[in-house]
Order: sequence, then C-alpha cells, then structure tokens
Amino acid sequence: MGLLRLLAALLTLTFLSGTLPAQTAKKAPPKAAEKASGNAAEKASGKAAEKASGKAADAKAGAVVDINRAAAAELKTIPGIGDAYATAIIKGRPYANKTQLKTRGIIPDAVYEKIKDQIIAKQ
Repeated sequence: MGLLRLLAALLTLTFLSGTLPAQTAKKAPPKAAEKASGNAAEKASGKAAEKASGKAADAKAGAVVDINRAAAAELKTIPGIGDAYATAIIKGRPYANKTQLKTRGIIPDAVYEKIKDQIIAKQ
C-alpha cells in the first residue's frame, strides 16, 4: 500500500513539474512580455517601431503603397525609391493615376516599370 502511494506521489510530482516527455514548453506571447515591462515610454517607442517596421515589411511583402497618401518613409520602402524620388512624388501630388509618375517626369520609365505593381493612386 505504501509503495502505491509513493508511486502515485512520484507520478503526480513528475506531471506537475512538466518533465513528462509528451509536454512541450510554451513561449509567452509577446504582449505578455510587454506587460511584464513596467516602462511605459519603452512600450510606446516599441509600438511605434513595430508599426513602422510593419509598414516596411508590408511594402516589401507585396502590399500596395498609395502614392497620394504615403509618407516619405513608406515610399522609400519601395525598391528603387530613395530620398529624392520620395520627395519628388510627394511634391507632385495629387495624382489621378499612377502612370502620371512617368508622364510628369517624376520618375524614369525604367523605375516605373519596376514599381508599377507595388503602387496605386487612390483619390
């Protein structure tokens, strides 16, 4: 009888300690880690950086960028668009359609051909 109790206790401890082979460790979700951090300014700057990097990742992943509304930083995420082209695109707003980038001489035809599937001109 004592041996059964001992075996039951060992199995219970093994189960509760999480050392059974069938169990896997779970990672805490990023938001839980964020809540653990007590610095509000750090959280705010982290969210802003996350949002900015999210926009950059979206543009690189095939998302369409609106040339009538995008900020310079977002325009520069498009391959082939740097500071000068981003500034020229912003100065030339509004655009009725995206082809006006090349018809107005904002960007060269070769650059337009590379980016035409990544941009749109919403009204």
